Amino acid sequence: MYICICNAIREKDLRRIACEDGGDAETLYARLGFAPQCRQCLEEAAQIVAEARACQSA
Repeated sequence: MYICICNAIREKDLRRIACEDGGDAETLYARLGFAPQCRQCLEEAAQIVAEARACQSA
């Protein structure tokens, strides 16, 4: 599933990088080589990042 339509960032890619690197969703977008455009996805992206990190630490 796409999380960010503007940059075509998929949920699986965001989860993967969330487990590899620190930072908020916007920082992770930058590490993927993108920047938020319309910013409508950032709230959901932040939730996915938190979930991914919670599962990793469990």
